[in-house]
Amino acid sequence: MKNIFVKLISVIVIILALVVTVPINKKKSDNEVVFWTLQMNDFAPYIKNVIAEFEKENPGVKIKWVDVPFSEGEKRTLASVLSDNPPDLINLNPDFSSLLAQRGALYEIKPEYTAQFNSQIIESLKYKGKLYSLPWYATSAVTIYNKELVMKSGVKLPATYDDLAQIAPQVKAKTGAYVLLPNITENDTMLRILNKYGVTYNNINSSQSIEVFDFFKKLYADDLIPKESITQTHREALEKYMAEKIVFFQAGANFLTMIRENAPSTYEKTDVSAQLTGELGQNDFSLMNFVIPVKAKHRDEALKFALFLTNSKNQLELAKLTNVLAVNQNTLNDEFYTKYENDDLLAKARVISAKQLSKIEPSFKTARDQKEINTIVNTAVQQILLNKNTTKKILDDVSNKINTIEAD
Repeated sequence: MKNIFVKLISVIVIILALVVTVPINKKKSDNEVVFWTLQMNDFAPYIKNVIAEFEKENPGVKIKWVDVPFSEGEKRTLASVLSDNPPDLINLNPDFSSLLAQRGALYEIKPEYTAQFNSQIIESLKYKGKLYSLPWYATSAVTIYNKELVMKSGVKLPATYDDLAQIAPQVKAKTGAYVLLPNITENDTMLRILNKYGVTYNNINSSQSIEVFDFFKKLYADDLIPKESITQTHREALEKYMAEKIVFFQAGANFLTMIRENAPSTYEKTDVSAQLTGELGQNDFSLMNFVIPVKAKHRDEALKFALFLTNSKNQLELAKLTNVLAVNQNTLNDEFYTKYENDDLLAKARVISAKQLSKIEPSFKTARDQKEINTIVNTAVQQILLNKNTTKKILDDVSNKINTIEAD
């Protein structure tokens, strides 16, 4: 099998078409830095203001900002880095950034430029010990829960998945609701849970991995999680939470706004706590970052602008506009991320999320063929929960398939 990078390159006609549509300014002036973001146009006033401030402080440099639709980001980036005139600074997700780094398409960021950032986040971005991207902002899920149903159940809040399993029978018996709908066949959800137990796709047929899969298999067999857990996504889990059919829901703080707007009566009963952890006690998180193509004409200026975008002042302003998590450590120490009023649920979720960034190692690492691996693992989840074969046999097959992919 071929990974996504090779697949896209092989489709020459598509690539050529994309190159034509990519907004590359071939006549840009010598001091113009081309900067791409992913669907940030809603925050145009903020970005334009940051650009104006940077240009004022750096009179010899101009920034040309291009906002790219999220769905087109990877295709356009690939087309651009294959050209001789790519943008100078690109906003991407770490998965695709890692893929480009593996192919030698990105400029290496030296350690001396990382002092302002959360050190664990920087470590998570490294590929073979080297850094090819800088973080821009993060998110980290919290546990959203129905405090009325928790009280009715007479249980303590779970901190780990094991705790959740312990209280699941009592929750269902006392409330009729399921404890959780774990969307374990959506994207890389199962792999991220496995990571909390020290399991990666490289040792997915280990005894530890079998224990984790069997953990969910037992919950499923005992009807302690919904039967839809093997097919449904976080969107369906949100619907079930708003309908009070599940007690706990793990998601980003932004989902609180959806609950407040669509199920105000449930929102009145809602509170938040830290995300569920596994054996290692670390937290999961997601990032958006910046990369500089190795063929970029203004790499030094692009790096300087990326560091300006992520300084403590600009990070705090972005955080207040979007409610994302800063990656600048000084910003994370601001009271915006450390204090909240008791009646401000969104602020409480933000403070909990920010605190979680202090314990994220070992972080989840994406593979070269992550999408194909996700599909294989998610199919295995369904087979295991439906008891199609022994967990060991199914995971041995998964391991063989992944090894075959990685060897291509």
